[in-house]
Parts: sequence; structure tokens; C-alpha cells
Amino acid sequence: MQRESGISPSRGALRGDARSHDGLPARIRDAIEPLPDIDDSAFAEAFDRYADCRVVLLGEASHGTSEFYRARAAITKRLVERHGFRIVAVEADWPDAAVIDRHVRHREPNADAPPPFTRFPTWMWRNAEAAALFRWLRQFNAARAADDRAGFHGLDLYSLNTSVRAVIDYLDDVDPDTAAIARQRYGCLMPWMKDPAHYGLAALTHEHVRCEESVLAMLREMLDRRVEFARRDGADGFEAEQNARLVANAENYYRAMYRGATESWNVRDSHMFETLLQLLRNEGGASRAVVWAHNSHIGDARHTEMGSERGELNLGQLCREHFGDEAALIGFGTHSGTVAAANDWDAPMRVMDVRPSMAGSVERQFLDAGEPRGVLHLRDADPELRAELLAERLERFIGVIYRPDTERWSHYAEVSLARQFDAYVWFETTRAVEALDGPHSGGVPETYPFGL
Repeated sequence: MQRESGISPSRGALRGDARSHDGLPARIRDAIEPLPDIDDSAFAEAFDRYADCRVVLLGEASHGTSEFYRARAAITKRLVERHGFRIVAVEADWPDAAVIDRHVRHREPNADAPPPFTRFPTWMWRNAEAAALFRWLRQFNAARAADDRAGFHGLDLYSLNTSVRAVIDYLDDVDPDTAAIARQRYGCLMPWMKDPAHYGLAALTHEHVRCEESVLAMLREMLDRRVEFARRDGADGFEAEQNARLVANAENYYRAMYRGATESWNVRDSHMFETLLQLLRNEGGASRAVVWAHNSHIGDARHTEMGSERGELNLGQLCREHFGDEAALIGFGTHSGTVAAANDWDAPMRVMDVRPSMAGSVERQFLDAGEPRGVLHLRDADPELRAELLAERLERFIGVIYRPDTERWSHYAEVSLARQFDAYVWFETTRAVEALDGPHSGGVPETYPFGL
């Protein structure tokens, strides 16, 4: 069991486990920095070494683990409060996160926006851990000037319908003539709004239904008028521009789905990176961002099966290529516990047991090292330790779907940990996030997060 406060002694030292004195686990034990409880104010101090980076990317080994959310929140709070980071960008859809952003930055709510985070998997952001961060951001921003408030933004592109609606609603208010043009251009997509994947298939088999030129024309128009909209509406204009960009990239994504999994993955992560760059540009030259996403997006794909065997790129790789050492890629891992997940897409959320990590895996090396909670800084690790961690080992990836019965094939992939991340945060035992409305994540009040 983890201790509730203070720094825990080595698990190997407590139980005299011989494995912790031999080979790689022993080197990890000697190098890992033990961490106090997440609620201890000292927890996030271990990450001050990354405070000079332009972007700090915080991963997670699953989308439903409380410790990952709470640890990322603690690090984020410190980077925002002590080190001037003002962008929190997450693996969530832009329109949903925009509702939260208006709330935490004390901006006027958008009366036309639907409630956020209502599609599967709702528990990914409608959970007590995320809500606590939103409350903190709103409180932090309360006494600050509008241009010095920390924002909350979504990087993902699954909101085609909502983003089309948001562009049209914005233009209805500022330029009805252009809104009419937008309706005409986006009309091409309307038959598939409820199921965009069917659009991708139709576009692949019937060239005349492709909407690429129409959505790109709309994006170009929004970009051509960027200065005008920014001068007139500030953040509202930027929101609308990003929604137009999302529609263009989502149209490409749904077509790419039928050209292959690798191409659609690359379109998606390229969109995340492009959105991050736009956020940094919009905030000015000195802007810095904290990014939350799954390890599969955060770790450099070139040093995992994703890149080496499947040709996939990801957000972490693109950030490293663009920012160099000014990008810090921080992964998270666990051995066992519970997780909030579903056993199939669109199935109800369940709290599942996480199977003990496999022999020989990255996670098993950390378990055998004996430290129940700590961070291993890989960028400047001891050369002998780093050399051992360059070797490929299995690492576990649990998304919103968890299938323990086929775990080896469904959730493990070969990685070179020392190249994949700049640091790795370890929790031996973890528990599921607290979905706000119980195990099925349905019927969340429309007042979320404002009524919390």
C-alpha cells in the first residue's frame, strides 16, 4: 500500500526483495527520486527542472486513473502559479474545452454552446479530479488581468458537428452574409453530421461527395480575416478560427480512416500539434504550455512500435522535432490497481481491476526497484542506467477501452523508454477516477462544471 503522506521508504528495503539488488531494478532504485503524496505541496517541486521549457507534456498510461489526473494537476498548478505557464492544452475536443475555458477565465458564457463532454467517454473529463483542476484555475484567474489568465483548451478533432455549428453561430453574430456562405459550404457535410465516419466511406467511393475544397475555402476565409476578427472579438474570434481549422482537419481525418489506421492517426496527432502551435502563437512569443494526453501521444513515437513498425508519428515527436530540448516529454506508469474504462466503444464505463504488469515489462522493472512512488529523470540519467533503458521492452497502454483477457496483444507495445520520454513518473498502485455520476457516466447535469 502507498503511504498517505511523506516519502515512502524503498519497498525492496522493507521486504528484503533480492530482485531489487540486482541489475536494472537496482539501478532504477538508486536513480529514482521518491515522491511524497500528491497532496503534499512538495510533490510538484521535482518537476521544477522543466520549468524553463516551452512545452511540458504530461502523459498517462490510461484515461481512467485518478493518480495520473491528480499528479498532472499538481504539476500544472505549480507551472502555472510559480513559472508563468498560461496554456493548459489537453486531449479533448476544442468546443467542449472552450466551455470550460470561458468558465475558468471568467469570460462570458456562449449561450449557443451545448454542454461539454457529453459523448463517449464522458468520464475522461467529467470526473472529480478534472473538476478540482477547473475550480482551481477559475480561482487562480479571479484576481488576474484578462491577458494574464491561464486558459484551458482542447487539442482533439472529434467535434465535427459542434465545430460547424460554432463557426456558423459566430458568423451569424458578426457577419450574417459570411454566415450564409458558411452554411452553403458546410452543407456538403450535413448528411453525415450524426455519423462522420460514413462521410469518409462515401467520399472514398464517390468522388462527387468530397467536401475538402468547401471546408478549406471556409478556413481560408477565416484566416484571411483573422486580424479583423481578433481586433473585433479577441478570444471569440480565435475560437471560431480554431473551429474552422478543426472542421477542415476532421474532414481529412474521416476520409483518412478508410485509407488506413496509420494515416488517420497521423492526421489526428498533426492536428493536435498544429492546434498547440496556434495556441502558443495566439498568446505571444513568451507563451508556454502544459499539455495533457495519453502516453501514446506524449512519448516520442519514433522510439516505439508506433513509429518503428507502423509509421505513426505523434504529438510528442512533433514537439521534440520543433522545440528540441525546450519540450519535456513526461510519461506515467503503474503496476496494478483499478481503472475506469469500457470493454468496447460506446459501452458503459466500469471500474476494472488492472492486471499486474507482465514479467520483463517496463512496469515490472519499476516494481522490482521497490519504490512505490517516484520520478526517474531520463534526460540526464546515469550513462549505465540510460544504456539499459535504451533497450526495447514492453510497456502497457490502456485507453478508454481495457480488455484484460487479451492484454498482451491489446495493451502492450515495445518501446525504448530512455528515448520515448524525458522523465517517467511511477505509481506502484493506482485507483480509478471518480466519475461524477457513478459507474455508467450518464446523465451528468448540464450545469457541469459550473454547478460543482
